[in-house]
Amino acid sequence: MLDRILRLLASYRVLDCSLNPGQERLYGISRVSKYLVSNEEGVSLASFLDLFLQSVFLESWPKMKDAIMKGGIPFNMVHGMRMFEYAAANSKFNEVYNNALFNSTTIVMKKTLESYKGFEQFKQLVDVGGGFGITLSVITSKYPHLKAINFDLPHVINDAPSYPGVEHLSGDMFQSIPKGDAIILKSILHCWDDNNCLRLLKNCYKAIPEDGKVIVMNGVLPLEPETSDSARDISLLHVYLMIRGDGATERTKEEYVALATGSGFKGINFVCCVCNFYIMEFFK
Repeated sequence: MLDRILRLLASYRVLDCSLNPGQERLYGISRVSKYLVSNEEGVSLASFLDLFLQSVFLESWPKMKDAIMKGGIPFNMVHGMRMFEYAAANSKFNEVYNNALFNSTTIVMKKTLESYKGFEQFKQLVDVGGGFGITLSVITSKYPHLKAINFDLPHVINDAPSYPGVEHLSGDMFQSIPKGDAIILKSILHCWDDNNCLRLLKNCYKAIPEDGKVIVMNGVLPLEPETSDSARDISLLHVYLMIRGDGATERTKEEYVALATGSGFKGINFVCCVCNFYIMEFFK
């Protein structure tokens, strides 16, 4: 049975396969599966894959037709509440969700700091929707002069570990945001519709000084469908977000510019792309 599974994985290049002198198949790690094995820092993308395969999401897919034909949110139809409410009420799922973000964020932010230098001139950085605070932990390890504030919902902050130089604060980002020289929004805007994004960005605008900036990290949809690996990945996530509802959607560059200008920002700079995340800067 195991060999059948390994053979299938090898056919999709998830594993490498070779024959030994006795014509036995030997399987090993491939370029794909190396990301599912813990690296030298003990993190991998296996937990992120585990999140996507959670029954709470798989049970929602059959409701997609009803959502398209009649309206509604597949996740809510099955579970009777929004995903973030479910996470607050279900400690096991909340642990899986936060563990996936911890692992994937560690990998992405390590690579981001190799290319993006936009944190070094600021004194106080606020991560809105920062989960356990791993984004700020990685950033402050390179820029220890920063005072870092990790801001998220109470049920997230309650389980957040301590990191040197990182202060955890709980609250509602749609009400108000702690002040800082710069604010980072990683994988946040794609969780919400335009109206909620505008509410959030206007709060960010109020929380930064005239020379401050909001740093947005999100995938960006091409204006027309493309066949590249990166375009397929972001299009897949674009469909997956339909399950969660709340207007969750990926956006094009043009749509991000519209959000920035609609919330009062005068400039937007697409700095670089790392691990399929665009780093965008919104200026007053």
